[in-house]
Formats: sequence, structure tokens, C-alpha cells
Amino acid sequence: MQPKIMMKKKSVSASKASLVLFLCQMISALDVPLDLSQPPTITQQSPKDYIVDPRENIVIQCEAKGKPPPSFSWTRNGTHFDIDKDAQVTMKPNSGTLVINIMNGGKAEAYEGVYQCTARNERGAAISNNIVIRPSRSPLWTKERLEPNHVREGDSLVLHCRPPVGLPPPIIFWMDNAFQRLPQSERVSQGLNGDLYFSNVQPEDTREDYICYARFNHTQTIQQKQPISVKVFSMDSLNDTIAANLSDTDIYGAKPVTERQPVLLTPTGSTSTKVELRGNVLLLECIAAGLPTPVIRWIKEGGELPANRTFFENFKKTLKIIDVSEADSGNYKCIARNILGSAHHVISVTVKAAPYWITAPRNLVLSPGEDGTLICRANGNPKPNISWLANGVPIAIAPEDPSRKVDGDTIIFSHVQERSSAVYQCNASNEYGYLLANAFVNVLAEPPRILTTTNKLYQVIADSPALLDCAYFGSPKPEIEWFKGVKGSILRGNEYIFHDNGTLEIPVAQKDSTGTYTCVARNELGKIQNEVHLEVKDPTMIIKQPEYKVIQRYGQVSFECIIKHDSTLLPTVIWLKDNDALPDDERFLVGKDNLTIMNVTDKDDGTYTCIVNTTLDSVSASAVLTVVARPNPPFDLELTGQLERSVELSWIPGDENNSPITNFVIEYEDGLHEPGVWHYQTEVPGTQTTVQLKLSPYVNYSFRVIAVNEIGRSQPSEPSEQYLTKSANPDENPSNVQGIGSEPDNLVITWESLKGFQSNGPGLQYKVSWRQKDVDDEWTSVIVANVSKYIVSGTPTFVPYEIKVQALNDLGYAPEPSEVIGHSGEDLPMVAPGNVQVHVINSTLAKVHWDPVPLKTVRGHLQGYKVYYWKVQSLSRRSRRHVEKKILTFRGNKTFGMLPGLEPYSSYKLNVRVVNGKGEGPASPDKVFKTPEGVPSSPSFLKITNPTLDSLTLEWGSPTHPNGILISYILKFQPINNTHELGPLVEIRIPANESSMILKNLNYSTRYKFYFNAQTSVGSGSQITEEAVTIMDEGKMAMASRQVDIATQGWFIGLMCAVALLILILLIVCFIRRNKGGKYPVKEKEDAHADPEIQPMKEDDGTFGEYSDAEDHKPLKKGSRTPSDRTVKKEDSDDSLVDYGEGVNGQFNEDGSFIGQYSGKKEKEPAEGNESSEAPSPVNAMNSFV
Repeated sequence: MQPKIMMKKKSVSASKASLVLFLCQMISALDVPLDLSQPPTITQQSPKDYIVDPRENIVIQCEAKGKPPPSFSWTRNGTHFDIDKDAQVTMKPNSGTLVINIMNGGKAEAYEGVYQCTARNERGAAISNNIVIRPSRSPLWTKERLEPNHVREGDSLVLHCRPPVGLPPPIIFWMDNAFQRLPQSERVSQGLNGDLYFSNVQPEDTREDYICYARFNHTQTIQQKQPISVKVFSMDSLNDTIAANLSDTDIYGAKPVTERQPVLLTPTGSTSTKVELRGNVLLLECIAAGLPTPVIRWIKEGGELPANRTFFENFKKTLKIIDVSEADSGNYKCIARNILGSAHHVISVTVKAAPYWITAPRNLVLSPGEDGTLICRANGNPKPNISWLANGVPIAIAPEDPSRKVDGDTIIFSHVQERSSAVYQCNASNEYGYLLANAFVNVLAEPPRILTTTNKLYQVIADSPALLDCAYFGSPKPEIEWFKGVKGSILRGNEYIFHDNGTLEIPVAQKDSTGTYTCVARNELGKIQNEVHLEVKDPTMIIKQPEYKVIQRYGQVSFECIIKHDSTLLPTVIWLKDNDALPDDERFLVGKDNLTIMNVTDKDDGTYTCIVNTTLDSVSASAVLTVVARPNPPFDLELTGQLERSVELSWIPGDENNSPITNFVIEYEDGLHEPGVWHYQTEVPGTQTTVQLKLSPYVNYSFRVIAVNEIGRSQPSEPSEQYLTKSANPDENPSNVQGIGSEPDNLVITWESLKGFQSNGPGLQYKVSWRQKDVDDEWTSVIVANVSKYIVSGTPTFVPYEIKVQALNDLGYAPEPSEVIGHSGEDLPMVAPGNVQVHVINSTLAKVHWDPVPLKTVRGHLQGYKVYYWKVQSLSRRSRRHVEKKILTFRGNKTFGMLPGLEPYSSYKLNVRVVNGKGEGPASPDKVFKTPEGVPSSPSFLKITNPTLDSLTLEWGSPTHPNGILISYILKFQPINNTHELGPLVEIRIPANESSMILKNLNYSTRYKFYFNAQTSVGSGSQITEEAVTIMDEGKMAMASRQVDIATQGWFIGLMCAVALLILILLIVCFIRRNKGGKYPVKEKEDAHADPEIQPMKEDDGTFGEYSDAEDHKPLKKGSRTPSDRTVKKEDSDDSLVDYGEGVNGQFNEDGSFIGQYSGKKEKEPAEGNESSEAPSPVNAMNSFV
């Protein structure tokens, strides 16, 4: 599903709002300030066609302005209307509005007529439109006798409404006695004239309460016609009695309902005409009879129906074109069509036009001696006649004015004087209406004045237009100039637009447009200026918009709306759902920059919009929330096409909950054998709603369907109806038939029983048959109940048998079953393996061989061979210990195996036994073998005591595992200096019978490292290491043991504290000098196995020395390592690892492979020369300062 994200932005200061402001200023620029003399101007009047409520007072509006304030008078039907002589009529104070009091005894009908208002002062007279006053009317229906309508099924019918003539015309609708609107369709619909048309009647149209209602909106009344009765006769119910009562003709003869081609009910004939006025709505109608119900289609001959203005209503029976113009004239054809044919009608449309303005006259302000024109141009169809009036009097009989000249639709004024002030009326009329406009000529001599407020502040958003107002007045008309800043030059250029009303427009305002602007107005009578201020703000932006979200039902979802705005503007954030306010629900949590919806439900699905408003602009961003859930369960399960072995199941899917259904799972219940237990039957794709199901006999089926989508599985549907299939012979036999003896003299036959629905009928049993294989015996059979085991007794030991199990029920047997091979029970093997041989490969590994036993003596399935072996004694110590036997199993018919993990220089015994399913056979005679010597383990301990100035005493223990005869001990030692560098290595060989020695001629106050190991004839064993220190002098004894370190001495701790303090002082000095421009190059050097060494200070300048990459500073080389000889080399054995057995004391694979190593860990050898054997420690590094 693709994401749906929408964003909109608008600016209040620009675009539509600015354009409205600009237009308003253009109009106001023509207004003369009310403190100056001016002719009257009509500001408010009632509509030309004024329909009034006869129950309320009549108010005829007429408001005007002028200087001096105008007086008002009225005419009625062309003559003076003296309101003082009619007590029911009053005029509002300071107004021309008439109030006719109807509620106190007056009658509205008495005041019908054409009214016109005149507003007059010393500079002229303005007149209103002719206002036609008519009271509304809502007459009652005339009483009439309505005969019942008896109609044959399939015929057409028209129920006439014929409402009373009202003013204005009523709205028509049809209802029944319960005030419920009658349903309408392509077959039954209401025409434009209010009649109810039936293209063809059906029996369900029979009723006695077809009622036409007329609603008169002006008086808020509804009139009701008498109910009309309709009786529809079907051919099946027609009888002679009804026919005789209705008519003597054959019109109701027993003819079947026949289909009929379309016939137009309205309009009649093949052509008609229609006249409509420009700007109105054109409504054309075609309603046709026919069976089947005809479908209506509209075309315009020789053209296309106007796009965006054409609509179809009343089931396409009405063509509606809005805002028609002369271009919409032409022939419109409606075509009614059904399967039997078509009918058509052509409506010739002519669009006429009441007068409409091309150029309406506008007020004219002139100074004495100026020229000007009044223009009055209008159009219409037919073309309107233009006439002029002066102060309400036809210009031909008005007082002459030498400064004016009438030229058709134009009045030209030349060298006007103050007496030329007047109000002129232009009347444009044709047979469809008239237009009347007042425009005054006002002759004034006035210096400029600026009407805009001083120091007005304008605020706009960057990159939007800025409109700075400079409303002005003056006569002659002043010239307008704009300046920016206190000493700015006049504004010119394409970056500005100067409007006639004085407005300065900056099409694209930028931040640098901010400032003070000065408007200057001047004419020959004077000059004036005004300052306004412009501030350009940063636009409001949504920098983190809400994103499309898919959420599961009952989950939680959040939409972000993070904004950036001008710091001087205060934004407000509003969230909408589907362009409406958020639901009043506590689950909706509106945060500072997000919207969170808790416990989401299906009704939360929709579009969420974040709207950010400031006083100047508004931005919004939207995102769609899709709530998904598991599908609703399918419903309306139906079984069709029931056969003995199949049935068709169909269903209607439930709501997929915005996540498409991927598949349907069909389950069944066997109400006969396993009621309440549902089993999987099959599944089908999510686009499929029917499935053919295979059935088994003798099952009482019920089915249910589960819908699955990405969210999960629906609840199961309601079960279908039950369907019981007929009984039949079993289709299949038991599976997994086996024959395995549990005792040496029996055969246990087992199988998996058939499930209930597999029985195919009542009385399920099994026929069990067996016979000895490879012996010419007959089958022995027995029929048993519905069980899963049968035991055959008295069989020979471990003999193969042919076995078969066949199902049967009350209707017969299943097909012939297949045979399987089983064996009677096993017994222990009879003989032991012979000719057992052992080949010793090395001190820890041996290979054993044996001869296989005859298969007949195994008396069962050969599992393999087990090798029992154990250590008798160590040849180096001659002392016996507790015997711990080890076992290795070699599966299958193998005749050799490997014995790993032996101890060197030891005596072992082993025997071999054959294994079957019953157990182990007798053991072979014990076989003795010995392992050769190996390298010894490390000495058990090494102690260094009695340190003196030049000697140390060494004591040690013999190896725990000598693994042979010891021939000597090897002692190696070397000194270690303060930087942990190693001195020359000294080696001493010591007889094997020694356990201590005194090492003399050593250096005083020196640390030594010792390496000690034992040797056999095979080689050296693992070594043990220790360190010790000789004493400084006779008065002070140093601890020689490795367990006591110099770092724990008090004097050393004090020394280190002094050194640390010195380093801190040096660091402070370096920092101060570095800030003053000194250079102290320090290059860090890292070692992967040790801390960085601290270099000594240079003596010449007291700073730290710089590290170098030179060879003499590279890390010391590591000491050499002597490899151990306790390894098994490839040339010592050619046997594969698969020859190792399954041991109980070691790690082995299932196939008998041994997992492990034959070699021990290697001990590190001492380093040669002056190289260190360990990484320098911080303590040793600190010692380098001493």
C-alpha cells in the first residue's frame, strides 16, 4: 500500500486576502469623504421582485448617503405616494425605509404595486429600482373526486399532482399516510411538474396512499392532496368476476405480461422548444414508458455537453446545465432505450438574456474646468435600449447644462462648474428585464487628503505579496508617489506595482523589504504625506510532517507535527480528522508537537491533518491512518451439490479490516465419531469463496471457514449444516504395521488404527495374518476388534515373518494390504569374539582387532561390539589402584577400533563382546598390553628459600605423573633488571634422585627467574617457573618469594608519591609555557600488550622528551619457546578418527569418532639474552626514574 501524505500552505497576507483588500481599496478610492458636499448615493434597497409574507409587516428598504443628508420621497405605481395620509405607513427617521403595518389590521393585498424611492439634496437626486411588492399565496387544493387507478402489470402510469398556483411556486413531493417519502427509482420517479411517473407498474406498486404534498416556503405551510389509490392486476390473479366489474372491454383479457419498447411519457411528440435566460439553470426532462424499464441518454446535436456545468438528475431523466449562456443554445436529444428498441425527443433550446452590464456608470469627481465622461454599456438578447435620466427626470426634459453632451450610451462633460453637480441614471431594458444605475457628477476643488491611518503597520510573510495602502482623495485627482526610508528616493522599477487607488504592491516581499514607506499625494491645491511600516516575517514551516501509518486494532499510534516559525509570531496547532474536529474522546492525546491515539479502533481510520496557524499564515500537512485487524469471520456457509464422496461449500467473506485476505482455511467436525473436535480439511486462496471438498463415507460432516490475512486468523465461522455420508467398505488399511518380538518365543504385531472417519462404516475390525518367511507355510489369520496389537506365541527365536493387517467393517473388506517383514523375539548372543589383538601406537593410543562372531550365534539384530578396557597399574610406581573400566561401543559389523586417552608407561587389560537388541554376549578372554614411556608432567612444586647476598635454596617435588622413569631435572635461571629486561640464561642438569639444592655465586639485591622441569628417556616435560630476590646487605633482608612485591613496601610508596608530585608540577609548567607559545612535542606510542613507558626528562630544558620511531626504541623481542614432545604426529598412526569407539569417559561422535587432543599444553620457555619475558608494568616504568 502506497503512503498517502498531503501538505498545503497559504498566506493570509497574500493571495486571496490581499486581492480582496486591494479591490476594496479601489472602490473606496472613488468615495467622497462624508464631510465634503456630494450628491445622494443609494446604499441599500429592497429587491426588484419583493414577495412578502402577508402575515407580517411590510418593510421596503431605501437607504442613502450624501452631504447635506438627503431627504426621501416615494412613488407608487408611477404617482406620488403620500405616506402622511396613510396611518398604516411610516418612514424610519433619517432613512427612506417604509414600514407598512399589516399586523394591526392592514391587508397586504391592499399594498400590492410598484414602488420607487427618491433621495434628494441640493446637489442632485438618486432613485431606486422599481420594487414590485406582492404578498405570497398558498391556496388550498380544490376538492375533487379521485377514482382508483386499476392498472395491468407492466403498463405505464402517471399520477397527476396539479398543485394550486402559489406565489412563489410550491415544492412538490410524494409521501404516504405515515409521512414517509415514497421510494423512487429508474422505474418510478417524479417529474419537474410534480407528477409521479411509472415506466411500468409492478404488483408491489399496489397501495391506497399515494399523496402529493405542496410546501410553500414563504408561509411555511404544506398543503396535501387527496390520497390516490392504485391497484395493479397480475395476469395470474385475473378472473372473470373482476373483469366484469371493471370493464366490458377486453382490455383486461388474459393476455400475458409482454415486454414493450420505449414510449416517451413527457415531453410528448418528437420535438419541443425551450427558452431560458442567460445565467439561469437549464432543466430538460425526458421520462419514458417501457418494459424493461428504459434507460435515458442525452446528447447535444452538433456539439458536446458543456463540461463542469452539466449534471444528470432523477436517474438521468433530467439534464441540468448551470449558468447557461448564448453558447448553450441548440438542439438537445434524449434517447430512451431498452432491449426492444428506442424512442427519442429533440428539444430546441434558445438562450435569451435580460440586460447585463458591460460597463456600468461610475461616480465622477471633477474640479472646476475639468472634463469627464459617464459611460453606460449593457448587453442582452434582444439588445437592450439605453436611456438617461438626470436627477430622476428623463434627460430630454431635464434642465439644460451647457457642460454636458449625450452621445448614446455616453455623456461627455466639458469645462464643468460647480452647478454641473447632479445624479445621472442609466436605464438598460429589454423584454426580459431592466438595469438601473445611479452615478453622480460632483464638482469640487479640494487639496489632497490621505485617508489611510498614520503609521499603520503591515506584516507579511516572506516571498508573498505586500500591499501598502494609501487611500486618498482630492480634486483635481492627486498624483501619488512612494518613498522608502527617511531619505529614500522615489520607488520605481519592476519590483513594485503602483495601483490607481494609491496602493503600493511589492509582489515578492523579502526580509530586506522591511522598513518605513512614505506615501506622498499632491495636486495643484496642495501636498500631503503619510508613513506606513512593513515587517516581513519568516514563513511557518512543518519540518517534521505526520507520516502514513498502518496500525493494528487496539494498538497505539502517534503522528508528529514539528514546526518552525518566526519568533515574533505565536502559532496555534489544530488537529483534524477527515477535515473535521477530532472526536471528543479521551483516547486522543494532543501534545506540543504530536497527536497520540490510544487503543486504536476501526472508527479511527482516516486522514489526520495538522494545521498550524499564525496571524499571517497557515500551513498544514496530512497523513492517512489505516487500522488493520484480523478479518471478520466468514458467514452464510452453504452446502450444495451433495454427492457420496464430495460436496461444494460456499461462503461470504467477512470484512477484511484493511488487510487483504490471503487464504481461507476449511475445517470439519465429525459429529458421529469425534463430536466437538475440529480437523483441518483444506485451504484456498483469499479470492476464492467456493471449494469442492472430498468426503469419506460414514461421516456426519459439519464445516467451518477461517479467514487469514497478514495480521492473523479470524474467528471461525458459524458451522454449516450437517451432512451424513453413506457407509462403504474401508478405503485403506492400517499404517505403520510392525512385527517385533518382546520375548524369545513370541511375535508382537502392532499397527496404527484407522481414525473414526476412516472406518467408512460401523463394525470396524482388523484381519491379522502372518507366516514364517522362506518357509512353505500357509497364512495364519485372526480377526480382532478395533485394537492396535496382537501377540503370536510359541515362535522360534529371531525368525523372519511376513505380516499383513487388513481393515474390515460391516459392509466388507478394505483392499488387499501390502506385506511387511518382522522378526520374532531376540535372545542374548551365544559366543564371544575371537582372535583379539592389540597394537600399541604410542603412549596414549592403541588399536584393537577381533574376529566377527557368526551371525547365527547373534540371535538377534547385530547392534555392534563393545570393548571393555581398564588400567591395571602404572609401571613406574608398581602400586595398584581402584580399577575403573572404560567402555567403547563400535556400531555395526566392525572388527577393529581405536582406544584413545591411555596413560603412558602403564599396563592395561581389555575384552570384547558382541551386542544385539536383547543385550551383550559373553566376553572374550582378557588381553593384556602395555603403553610405552612419555614425557613427564611438571614437578609438583618449586620453592625458593633462605635468600642471602649471593645464594638461594631451591626445593621441589617429583612430577605427579612421571609417565616413565625420570633420568634428570633441568634448571634454568636468569637475572631481571629494574626495567624487567632479562639477563643471560644459565642451565643446570640435576640428578633425578635429588629434591633440593643451594644455588651460589649469585649477585646481591638481584631478582632471578627460574624455569624447572623433569626428563624421561622420551624427553622433557612441562616446566614450572618462580622468581626470587637476593638480599641487599646483611642488615636488610629482602623477600625472595614471588608472593611479596616491592610495591607493598612503605618506603617505595612514599617514593612513588614524590615522583607523582614532581610530574604534576612539570605538567603545570608545560601547560603555562604552551599557552605562551612554547612548543612541547609529545608523540604517543601504543603497545598492544603493555602500558606506554614513561620516558625520562631531558636535563637541558626540564621538559619531557619526545618519543621517537627509531630502531633503538622499538619494543623488545619476545623470548623463544621450546615445543613440547607430548604430541601425536601424523606418521605415528594411519588410522582414521572413525575408528574410535563410543566411550563413556571421553568425547565421541555418534559414529564412534573420538573428539579431543593427544598433546598437552606447551609451557613457555625462558627468553634468551637481555630480553624481557613480560610486558613492563607501571611500577617498573616508574622505577626507571630512580
